[in-house]
Amino acid sequence: MDTRLPRPVGTGDAAGRRLRGGWEREHATARRALADDMTTYGIIGAGNIGSQVARALIAQGHDVVISNSRGPETLGDLVADLGEKARAATSEEAAEAGEVVVVTVPLKNYEQVPVAPLAGKVVIDTNNYYFERDGQIPALDNGLDTVSGMLQRHLPESKVAKGFNHIMAKDITTDGKPAGDPDRRALATSSDFEEAAELVQRLYDEVGFDTVNVGPLSESWRVERDQPAYVVSQTRSELVENLAKATRATATAEPAPHPSEA
Repeated sequence: MDTRLPRPVGTGDAAGRRLRGGWEREHATARRALADDMTTYGIIGAGNIGSQVARALIAQGHDVVISNSRGPETLGDLVADLGEKARAATSEEAAEAGEVVVVTVPLKNYEQVPVAPLAGKVVIDTNNYYFERDGQIPALDNGLDTVSGMLQRHLPESKVAKGFNHIMAKDITTDGKPAGDPDRRALATSSDFEEAAELVQRLYDEVGFDTVNVGPLSESWRVERDQPAYVVSQTRSELVENLAKATRATATAEPAPHPSEA
């Protein structure tokens, strides 16, 4: 079996060059602080990404209900570390309690994410495809689907937005800078729902990052594994450049490093 993954080649596709102008013109982010309206976030997945997102949210005053696959009784140490604004729960409870829910589970387990309690909610998907962990998924290997597109179909009544998938876990709580800093790092989002993308953009701004809205989930592959924008520190203008360079093309036997989400 061929276990190679698509690798970006060349200087980007024609669609990327067309979209680049829109990314460059787009206002960096809506500056309305989410702190004016505290939100309870559910987090499904308490690994490196989930726990760091929880820390970033709590630092801004939000409440967090966090879960994992092993049960809330296994999260005592993490919740104690996170403090009084965090509590442990089952995945169903986290999905129910969260006004906005972050899904950060291995892709191979995405169909275990509860559906009914997430109906009508914005769901932030941090996931990436690692064939070593998830097994081969031909539609992803061949560039015919996206990770977040798969989750959106699993959650047909939710509003899925990509977020925090192309940053190392440790950087989520250390790389943020104030708005206007010329070296402020930028992160991308994408969604089929404008309000979901806008929410992620406001959240990025709140925790210290500039942002680019890549467009619909069909474009979210531009920040998936092995693409130029993946897990590199970049300003907004650099992110726009890297998004435009992204290409779905040939394959590699040398996978890029990835943040451990499991």
